[in-house]
Amino acid sequence: MAKIRTKPWDAVDYLETGEDMAAYLEAAFEDGDPALIAAALGDIARARGMTQIAREAGLGRESLYKALSPEGNPEFATVLKVMRALGFRLHVDTA
Repeated sequence: MAKIRTKPWDAVDYLETGEDMAAYLEAAFEDGDPALIAAALGDIARARGMTQIAREAGLGRESLYKALSPEGNPEFATVLKVMRALGFRLHVDTA
């Protein structure tokens, strides 16, 4: 029997367009889990290029990787800087 080869699933492989990235981040916000939102921002930043996003956000690349990892806990200011660097903005709407 032939061995089955698998590789870990990575959202970055599917974040090809700005629309893909916006939909992914919106789904994370709808879930409401802060860790999931930070991880989604990290995935999007990796898809765009973490070094470039860190530079545009005025943050260190290593600290950005750590803050946006699933174990990270970024400050709200960091989230806003990254969103701005990614070309996103928050929109408030009534429920």
